[in-house]
Amino acid sequence: MKLPRRQFLHLAAGAAALPAVSRLAWAQAYPTRPVRWIVGFTAGGTTDILARLMAQWLSERLGQQFIVENRPGAGTNIALQAAVNSRPDGYTLVSVTSSNASNATLYESLPFNLQRDLVPVAVLSKGALVLAVNPSIAIKSVAEFIAHAKANPGKTSVASFGVGSTSHLAQELFKAMAGVNVVHVPYRGDAPALTDTISGQVQATFSNVVASLEYVRSGKLRALGVTTATRWQTLPEVPTIGDFVPGYEVSLWAGVGAPRATPKEIVEKLNREINAGLADPKIRARLAELGSVPMPLSPMEFGKLLADDTEKWAKVIRAANIKPE
Repeated sequence: MKLPRRQFLHLAAGAAALPAVSRLAWAQAYPTRPVRWIVGFTAGGTTDILARLMAQWLSERLGQQFIVENRPGAGTNIALQAAVNSRPDGYTLVSVTSSNASNATLYESLPFNLQRDLVPVAVLSKGALVLAVNPSIAIKSVAEFIAHAKANPGKTSVASFGVGSTSHLAQELFKAMAGVNVVHVPYRGDAPALTDTISGQVQATFSNVVASLEYVRSGKLRALGVTTATRWQTLPEVPTIGDFVPGYEVSLWAGVGAPRATPKEIVEKLNREINAGLADPKIRARLAELGSVPMPLSPMEFGKLLADDTEKWAKVIRAANIKPE
């Protein structure tokens, strides 16, 4: 039987709408079983704590367990590889940090492309580094530090918490933008870098604010400038490095992604729920304890942040010829 044209078009339009309706219903019902959240660091670190904090929030809001799975190693690349190889159904998430933006260039033969193989879901928090010196040195500002370094090229030692770390990259960006020649001294972690700066083995360090805060407040270190574009809440009296080196900015951030082709409706639902969590006073207070501030972004805004940081650090890594250890 030949259908009238109007009836045929009505049925065809209805059939075309079915997949969209099905996806929407799927997203509304999501999740119907536990969700795995992979973290590329050991338990107890800041990224792990952030993931567990938000996983608990999502579990309570969505009625299914969000289970954190620690898979450390290879600069978090093991965790990322596991995530991008998982089914894109919303039941595998993975922590993504500012370090992953630099890893894209630092590691030349990664088996995945972060921007191609991962969907940005949400950013959880933003953190800062601080340029601090041993107080025995007669340097009290970023301007004085730059003048000292220029007057003594290759003689000012600056610690970082590892080759290719954000601390190292922040230092290399500072060297390039301020036009100074300082000696990079890498450590295996922020704690030993701080210890040697306090003891005078090195003269300065680019340290995580939360790790160095106690030493700055006790006078064991002198904070010269924070790396973020605006002053940091826990060191409000410390200016930004950008006040002295226009355009300089380095932020630490931690977010969450999902495998490519994860349904848009599920990504948007997770983004809404995570951003709601970031507005909760209890979560905001916990972030403050970790030295971080909430950073609610849309998936598109997160994607732009990741792309911009990847491009930014690629230039620094290539210019400084940084190779992973």
